[in-house]
Amino acid sequence: MAYEIFGKDMTELYSEPAGESSEIKTEEKIINDRLEGRNSILEAIKAGRTIDKLYIQDGLRDASIQKILNKVKGTGTAVSFVKKQRLDSMSETGHHQGVIAQTTSYEYAELEDIFELAAKRKEPPFIILLDEIEDPHNLGAIIRTANICGAHGVIIPKHRASGLTATVVRSSAGAINFTPVVKVTNISKTIDELKARGLWFACADMDGEVMYKCNLTGSIGLVIGNEGSGVSRLVKEKCDYIVSIPMHGDIDSLNASVATGILAYEIVRQRYS
Repeated sequence: MAYEIFGKDMTELYSEPAGESSEIKTEEKIINDRLEGRNSILEAIKAGRTIDKLYIQDGLRDASIQKILNKVKGTGTAVSFVKKQRLDSMSETGHHQGVIAQTTSYEYAELEDIFELAAKRKEPPFIILLDEIEDPHNLGAIIRTANICGAHGVIIPKHRASGLTATVVRSSAGAINFTPVVKVTNISKTIDELKARGLWFACADMDGEVMYKCNLTGSIGLVIGNEGSGVSRLVKEKCDYIVSIPMHGDIDSLNASVATGILAYEIVRQRYS
């Protein structure tokens, strides 16, 4: 059972009223890249770029448009259906093919950036790995927690998870500027790579050992799972500890970002002890 009970697919589907432009102006303060055309957008998604917002011509539901929608589902991308005239006015190429995308201006870090930060602080690496966190508010809050508790970085998967959207940037309250966020193709393989570099892994799950009884010192990775299904089986099997949070209330689960905060500070407590 996962810790998350409030998580949901944050992909936003709605028809935007004609003539409403204030939202575009707000977004453009954060976004600095615009993609036009179906193939260019699909290739960008394939390359791992985070799509912050999609503008799709109202009424288009053909196979390639649906493919784009399927690719961004669960990643925190906001989708607006707008009039063709709106796309024409936004287009810089004149060949938008009924779809324009805006991408975030934030770049992802590399794994080495995390290890360099740990070495700079003369601390054993402390990394938070997220297994398909879809809610951008959760991701932003986790990045904020990672920064405050002294974690050296956050790792997220390339697929079926929120990327660094504008919502994530806002929710992180500035922590995104100081905490390395690495996007990887496969979380399981990344765990293997990090184990070879001396890290142990603790996986958050309600069926695990109570966190106070687990040794969470040293070089460690904290794995937090998807809002609805928790940590996937393959990732869980890679972990050295299955760790739970003691609960005494009438409900039996926590929001993913709250669970991250509790477990992260147990790691901090044990480090200071």
